[in-house]
Amino acid sequence: MWVSRSGYYCWLKLGLSARDQERAWLVPKVRAIHQLSRGTYGCRRVSEELEAQGIQCGMYKASTLMKLAGVKAKRPRKFKVTTDSKHNLPVAPNLLKRQFFISTPGRVLVGDITYIWTKEGWLYLAVVVDLFSRRVVGWSVSKRMTKRLVIDAFLMAVWRIKPAPGAIFHSDRGSQYCSRAFQRLIKQHGMRSSMSRKGDCWDTQLLRVSSGH
Repeated sequence: MWVSRSGYYCWLKLGLSARDQERAWLVPKVRAIHQLSRGTYGCRRVSEELEAQGIQCGMYKASTLMKLAGVKAKRPRKFKVTTDSKHNLPVAPNLLKRQFFISTPGRVLVGDITYIWTKEGWLYLAVVVDLFSRRVVGWSVSKRMTKRLVIDAFLMAVWRIKPAPGAIFHSDRGSQYCSRAFQRLIKQHGMRSSMSRKGDCWDTQLLRVSSGH
């Protein structure tokens, strides 16, 4: 709760302790610092900011002031791993070999998984790009990063553009793409599986640019 100037002097007349008087003066400053930092400052940064304003304030004191102000630092978003290549599933050879420029539609599709933060938490997004048009032609969203996620994105792409027989589907070596169910689906649609080399992000860089990642 903000303390007005009149309220502050009223408290002084009531004989508040020096510590309470100081806190009544500093709490609004802490709220202002928190707001200006968009909620990212913790007690260390708040302490440093108050020190920069000429106010002596250690981390413990800053922590107490933040509690009194009813504010706390936002927790940083954790990095999500989207490629699980530590598995014993078969890996397809690299048929694409960085040939990113394709002259015929539906000849090479590239798949990848990323993640997005929403009010409901993390969501995983699987996309499929046609390298000819550089457009996303299939996608799927889920709270879980399973083979179903990439299967649904693949089926949408196939339904939308109907790839030519012998077309290539390129991806990383993630367990979702290496799964027997997904590999069987590729063969059922007359396509060939292609996968980037282990630890090589360049093979899917065009997909990330095209889909705005």
